[in-house]
Order: sequence, then C-alpha cells, then structure tokens
Amino acid sequence: MKLKHLLYSGVLACTLGAAMPALAATTLKVTLQLPLKHHLGQNLVDFKNEVESTSNGDIKIQIFPAAQLYKDKEVHNAVSSGAIEMGVISVTQMAGTIPAVDVFYVPFMFPTNEKVVKATEPGSPVRTLLDDEIIKTGARPLWWQAYGGVALLSKKKPIQQPDDMKGMKVRVFGKTLGEFAKSVGAAPTVMAGSEQFLAYQRGTVDAGMTGVTAVGPRKLYQVMDHLTLTNHANIEFMTLINEETWQGLKEKEQTILQNAAAKVEKQLRDKIQSLEADAIADARKEMNVIDLTPEDIAKWQEATRPVLKSFLENAGPLGEQVIEAANAL
Repeated sequence: MKLKHLLYSGVLACTLGAAMPALAATTLKVTLQLPLKHHLGQNLVDFKNEVESTSNGDIKIQIFPAAQLYKDKEVHNAVSSGAIEMGVISVTQMAGTIPAVDVFYVPFMFPTNEKVVKATEPGSPVRTLLDDEIIKTGARPLWWQAYGGVALLSKKKPIQQPDDMKGMKVRVFGKTLGEFAKSVGAAPTVMAGSEQFLAYQRGTVDAGMTGVTAVGPRKLYQVMDHLTLTNHANIEFMTLINEETWQGLKEKEQTILQNAAAKVEKQLRDKIQSLEADAIADARKEMNVIDLTPEDIAKWQEATRPVLKSFLENAGPLGEQVIEAANAL
C-alpha cells in the first residue's frame, strides 16, 4: 500500500510539473532610430548578445531599428512613460526638458577626442551632473554611445568659411546647433535624422548638420555633394531604460545589464576614431570632402562665439555647472 501511494505521488508530481509553464524570460524592447548596420545598431546587437548569453536566455532583448516604432523626438517620452522599456536617443533630444545636455553642441567645447573621452567616461563630473538630472525624468541612462563629430553637408555650394552659410536653410537636430546656424547667417530647420534623405533630395534645405558616420548608412552621399569636416560639436547618444522597469528588475538582472552596458560602451568609445576615419575615407569616394585649415577653424570659432552665451542663458544654473566641469577637464 505504501509503495502504491509513493508511485501515485510520483506520477502526480510529474504530471503537475509537466503542466506548469516554465518561468517566462524578462523581455526588454529597444527602439533605435538608425539602421541596424550603423555602428550604434551594432553596439546594440553586441549588448543584446552579451545580455542573453550572460543571463542564459533569462533576459531577452528585442531591437526595433530604423525608427520603426518612434522617431528621434518621441523616444524620451516613450521610455520615460513606460510605452517601451528601452530606447536609443541622441542626447540633444532631451534639451527641451534639460537644456544643459546641449553642452556637447556648444561650438568647439570638445575639440579633441581626449576631451570627449574625459567628459563622457562613467563618473566624470560632466556626465554625473547630466545622468542625475535625466533619471529624474523617469528614464535612466544605461550607457552612453559615441557617435562622433558633427560635419556640414551641402548640395550645390561647398562650405568652407562661415560666410558661405549666409542665407542657407540648414537641417539641424537641436536648439544649440540651431544657434550655431543663426550665428553664421543661416536659417535652421530642426529635423529628425530619419527625415534627412528626403529633405536633401527634395531641396527642402540647402545644407545640413550630421555625424560623419551617418553619411554611409543613411546614403546621404546620394543626395548631397559636399561634406565639410568642421567637427564643431560632438554627438553623443545614450541607451535609456524606463526607471520603473529598472527598479522592477531583480538585483542579478540589473547587474547583468550594467556589466553588459559597461562592456559595449568601452568597446565603442575605443573604436570611434577608426570608425570616423573609415567613414571619411568612404565619403571621399562619393563626395567632395573639405578639410579645414587651422585658420579656417579660427574663423568658425570667432563667428560662433555668441552661441555659448545663449546656451548659458537657456540652460540656467545646471548649464553653468556643466560648462565649469567641461572647462576643468
């Protein structure tokens, strides 16, 4: 009788075990505005692979590239509201809420890669000031992503001197870059990165600002003739995670995400210069690439000097703190 009871109990346990579903994996969806083949897309793929491998598949990362779900300006709200768990965003897209994030677009504030690295490394005064403010919006920066310097694109007329931009309609992607355009007599038009190609193709604008590394993946060489390497600003992206989602994760899951984020952030930061060099070499095959002399740069610096004043007026006390931290690097 005892043996029969034990056999019955074993069968029942097996039956119940088979009927119970396996614990569901944690799935995090990520929106990306750029094509997956762009280096930010590849950085995200590296993150996905690292997280899924380290967690043994318990955490799944789903990537939605090329602005399938949200355009640039919609990402911050989508993540902070919880409409999506994660999103890749250009830092300047948060300037409406936190004007101080535009410090990277103050002309020639970060003229060298070394200074950019110091400003963006985890724990740096500049980054800490901004990260702490961003978390208050309901979206936590998980890692920063190097994108590279800003260059000027033009169609019919090459741009070398500040006066060359007078009267031009220029695509920009932030308020401070708009002030840059105004300082040289141009009219800025704020436009999402995904809308550039058609705008250039249709002649909606005469010129544009973009990252050098976007020229190839976005095929901008097909619709613009000239690329001017001003490197007047530094483009930073970051991957955000919804704060409630973050707080709802187990400590082990948070650690896996943090470690993966730190790994892919360093990988990208270490190779951004070679990525830019390759992008410029590729652009030279398709476009007229204009290199500026030190004398040219000095003229651009002088012409755009008023932008710092407008930044400080707009960014308030936090802007002053960030500029002080940047100058101290």
